[in-house]
Amino acid sequence: MKLQKSTVIALCSVLEAALDPGRQLVSAEIAEKYGVSPHHLAKVLRRLGRAGLLESSRGVGGGYRFCGNAKRATLMDVIDLFEDMMVERSGQREAIYSTDVERAIAQVLGEIAETAKAVFKSITLATMLRLIERQQRNADSRPPARD
Repeated sequence: MKLQKSTVIALCSVLEAALDPGRQLVSAEIAEKYGVSPHHLAKVLRRLGRAGLLESSRGVGGGYRFCGNAKRATLMDVIDLFEDMMVERSGQREAIYSTDVERAIAQVLGEIAETAKAVFKSITLATMLRLIERQQRNADSRPPARD
């Protein structure tokens, strides 16, 4: 499954902010870190703000701060803001696909999409934060690379 760039940027932005909820994240820093245009990022951040995951403040020292509940918010809560993950039902498949082969493939793809949605719904932002922190600890404990 491939997520749209906006969705990936949204996930990264929310997780970056949730790593340190007291810190104001400057959008220019996020844009530079993830290689996205500030204009595109601004649209994503606005949507995350309307959803109650980030709050913004203007002026010197302003930026974006995580204001959601990391223990309750899931990856799917963020993904739903940017993706249409509707799965075709059997009746829809019948109307769209004319052959048994097409319908069989569509059925399997639909089951994969349902499984992906269930996984996204089961992973909270808090779980992701623990994973990120574990990866950071592992990276810090590795010996430096030799040239």
